[in-house]
Amino acid sequence: MKYICIHGHFYQPPRENPWLEAIEPQDEAAPYHDWNERINAECYAPNTASRILDDRDRIVDIINNYGRISFDFGPTLLSWLSEKAPEVYGAVLDADRESRERFQGHGSAMAQAYNHVILPLASREDKEIQVVWGIRDFELRFGRSPEGMWLPETAVDIETLEVVPRLRLSDPSELLLRVRWLAILSGRVRASLAATGGVHAVEDVVKAVMAGAHAVQLVSSLLTHGPERLAVLRQGLATWMEEREYESIGQMRGSMSLARCPDPRAFERGNYMRILQTWRGGEWHHRPDIQ
Repeated sequence: MKYICIHGHFYQPPRENPWLEAIEPQDEAAPYHDWNERINAECYAPNTASRILDDRDRIVDIINNYGRISFDFGPTLLSWLSEKAPEVYGAVLDADRESRERFQGHGSAMAQAYNHVILPLASREDKEIQVVWGIRDFELRFGRSPEGMWLPETAVDIETLEVVPRLRLSDPSELLLRVRWLAILSGRVRASLAATGGVHAVEDVVKAVMAGAHAVQLVSSLLTHGPERLAVLRQGLATWMEEREYESIGQMRGSMSLARCPDPRAFERGNYMRILQTWRGGEWHHRPDIQ
């Protein structure tokens, strides 16, 4: 059996007049208002509903091409689509979700350097900014971390290859904001809640669950300590629960949430004071007595 791999690289620069924050009419794009609208009508939109014909040119199926190819969309283009062509924008995101189901969890979409900068011509700092912004924009829109990044004009050098795959692991200080919002949302939304980022120790798991988490993600901890870390955390959590006479995770879950607090304003004031108490010399410090 023979295979062919197709990658679609889609990008448009920001065309907005910086004073108006809007795209002015572009006569050469007629009959459309501007080139973004014209290219969307001729390319981006048709690929969300591609017609499959039989040998008599009758339509037998309509498919979303993006779910069957590898593709990347520039952040500036996705920003325009989300506002001016939301149905196309939604179809692009749907295609990635569908492809993850089709390809055992691997999505068709990949990230792109944020402003389509030719990375070998940029300073190392600018390379890092372009890559990080591109990753963050991708995560915001597609709801997952990218598995690859399209380099503008396929331009590359050694320094770019050093910057792109670099991974920053989370640290326990990142848990604070997650726990706060878990506590606020727990019992108020009809959805399961998960803590992601900053969970490294048994105490972190306990805080997240008692704030309202149904699950915690441990990627950085597992990358640092290996898969055996799961057994350590599981045993530590079991010991913690036994010492405090908790019979189940369900009994713990949400017990320290805002919904369980008899005085919500006291909850807010208490959190504010505790945060202030951890500030010393221009940075935050962990205090074991503040849980």
